[in-house]
Amino acid sequence: MISLKSFIIIFFVATFILSIIGGALGNSFGSFGGFLGGPVPFISVPAEKFVEIYGYKLLNSTVMFWFAGLLLLLIVWLGTKNINQIPNRMQGLLEVIFEFFANLCDTVAGGGSKSGRRFLPLVIIIFLVVLFSNWVGIIPGVGSIGQIETLSDWVHHKEHQIESEIIENYPNLNHEEHKYLIDLKILSKDETFVIFDGPWVHLGMGEKDRVPISALVNFDADQVDMIYKKIKSDYSIISLDRSLVAKDVEFLKKLHESVHHDIEIGKVIKNFDLVGNSNYNNWDKHEGKTAGLLVPFFRGANTDLNTPLAIAIFVIIVVQFWGFKALGFKSYAGKFFVNPISKGPINSFVGILEFLGEFTRVVSFTFRLFGNMFAGEILLIAMAFLFPLIGIIPFMGMELFVGAIQAFIFAMLTLFFGVMAVASHEGHDSDSEDH
Repeated sequence: MISLKSFIIIFFVATFILSIIGGALGNSFGSFGGFLGGPVPFISVPAEKFVEIYGYKLLNSTVMFWFAGLLLLLIVWLGTKNINQIPNRMQGLLEVIFEFFANLCDTVAGGGSKSGRRFLPLVIIIFLVVLFSNWVGIIPGVGSIGQIETLSDWVHHKEHQIESEIIENYPNLNHEEHKYLIDLKILSKDETFVIFDGPWVHLGMGEKDRVPISALVNFDADQVDMIYKKIKSDYSIISLDRSLVAKDVEFLKKLHESVHHDIEIGKVIKNFDLVGNSNYNNWDKHEGKTAGLLVPFFRGANTDLNTPLAIAIFVIIVVQFWGFKALGFKSYAGKFFVNPISKGPINSFVGILEFLGEFTRVVSFTFRLFGNMFAGEILLIAMAFLFPLIGIIPFMGMELFVGAIQAFIFAMLTLFFGVMAVASHEGHDSDSEDH
C-alpha cells in the first residue's frame, strides 16, 4: 500500500508534468500539447470597463477596491462587535496590529508615550486599505477570467487614444485626414486577437489560434506600411494631397471605408498562419469566426494607476493639514518660503526644493505601489499561462509577501512625512504635547 508521503510526491510530480504538457510550453508537442492553455488577458495601464450603468462606466479595478473595502469592514466589525477582556482571535489580531503601529508611531515621533497618536489613525487605515487592496488582487481568477472584447470595441478604444496624439503631431491636417492617419496607426500595429465561438474561449485555443489584424481586415499591408513610413516622421505636413501621390490619397479614402466595414463585422475573412507555426494554415477551420481580446472581469485595485494616485494625494493633503495645525500657517509656510536676505540665498533655494518635494512625493508614492503591483499581476498571468496548474502557486506566495511589504512601506512613509511636517524649521517639535 502506498504511503501518504509517496502519494503526495506522485501527485505533485504528475501535476507538474501535466502543467508543462498542457500549458504554453506544451505547444511544442504539436496538437497533443497545450490542451490547458487559455488566452492571455489583455492588460492595459488604464482599467477596463466592467459594466455600464446608465452611462456610468464601472471599472474592474473599482469593483475590487469596493470588495476589499467591504472585506476590511467585515473583519473590523467581527473583531469589535463583542469586545472582551479576554479577546477572541479576531479581536486579538486587531489589537496586535493596533499596538504594533501605536508603538511604532510613538517611537518615530520621538516625544515619549503617545506622542505619535495623532498619526496613528491614518497610518493604520493606509496600511489596511493598501494591504487588502493588494491581497484581493491575488485571488485566483482576478486578472485572468474575463469577457471578450470584440475587434470593434478594441478599435474604438484605440481611436480615442491615438486621436489626441495624431492631432498634436499633425495640427495642419483637417479632420478627415486625421481619420486616415488613425487608420494607418491602427493597421500598422502588430496586435493579434483570440478566436472564439460565443462568450467563451475553449481551453487549448487561447494563444495557439491567435490571428493578426490582417486576417480580420482586408487591406494591402505593404501599401499601408509604405504610406505610414512616408508620413510618420514628417510632422510638418500641411496636406496629404501635397505630401502623397494621388493614388496613395485615393487608397487612404477607400481604405477608410472598407476597413471600418470589416472592423464592425470582426470575423476571420481570409487565410492566415498560426502564430509561432507558419507551416500550418487553418483558415478553413476558423473562417467566419469572431475574434477579439479577453478583458478581465476583475482587476487588482492597485494595478490601476488611479487608485495609488488617489491614496497618495489624500495622504499628502492630510500631511499638510498636520503641518499647518501644529506649527501655524506662518511657521509651516516658512519651511518652504525662506527670506533670501535674512536667511541667505542657499536656504531660500533649499526651501523651494522642499516645496517641490511635496509634489514629487505624490509621484513617488503612486509609482512605487503601482509599479510593484502591476508587475506582480503580469507575472502571475505569465506563470499561469506557462504552468496552468501549479506554476502560479509559489508566485502567489511571493505576491502575498510583496503586497504586505508595500502596504507597510506606504504606511511608514506616511508616518515619516507626518513627523517631518510637524517638526519646526529650527529642528525641534513645537507641538510635543501628548494627545
